[in-house]
Amino acid sequence: MHDSIISVEDLTVELGGNPVLREMRLTVTRGEIVAVVGPNGSGKSTLLRCLAGLQPAAAGKVRVFGKPPADDGPFWRRVALLGDEPAWYPGLTAREHLELMAAVHHRARMTVEAALEVFALLERADAPPLNLSTGQRQRLSLAAALLRPSTLLLLDEPERGLDAGFRGRLGDLLGAYADEGGTVVMATHDPGLATRARQVSPSGVTA
Repeated sequence: MHDSIISVEDLTVELGGNPVLREMRLTVTRGEIVAVVGPNGSGKSTLLRCLAGLQPAAAGKVRVFGKPPADDGPFWRRVALLGDEPAWYPGLTAREHLELMAAVHHRARMTVEAALEVFALLERADAPPLNLSTGQRQRLSLAAALLRPSTLLLLDEPERGLDAGFRGRLGDLLGAYADEGGTVVMATHDPGLATRARQVSPSGVTA
């Protein structure tokens, strides 16, 4: 359980000429849950984008599965990213979005009906996402991320829009994912989620 999944060495990122991350170091091993904590604007989302291969670095090295992350098919078959709310397909229901995700990835971690039940969406399964509440859409996004097979979850404020009860349930689901050998890195403001994880600040200091 000590296999390195992520290695970040002296990562520096600048946006508009302003430094966002400076010489950050981070190592994440298989089966670990890491919470990136800090105030808004401290670089949490930027770090996740670097790990996803979506944000170039000014200096330093990022390795995911032993090599630089790449925005390509082989990388995304192993990595699930939850960032901003996705652009939903017009005319498809919540259930159909999950069915599409399962069909694309073939080996789903759970059935669509199970995902709808786990994420408390059964009663709204036949509604299009834009007719759902903010919290329901967030649960749908999480369902899609956790339904598909992956070995690394990158989550940007997964608690956004969720009530207190489901935030606790989310912590259990992430724990189960890690117990299966998956690895989680999440940016979060939620103390409950953070207490379940090793905490790091965007400056690279372990809390």
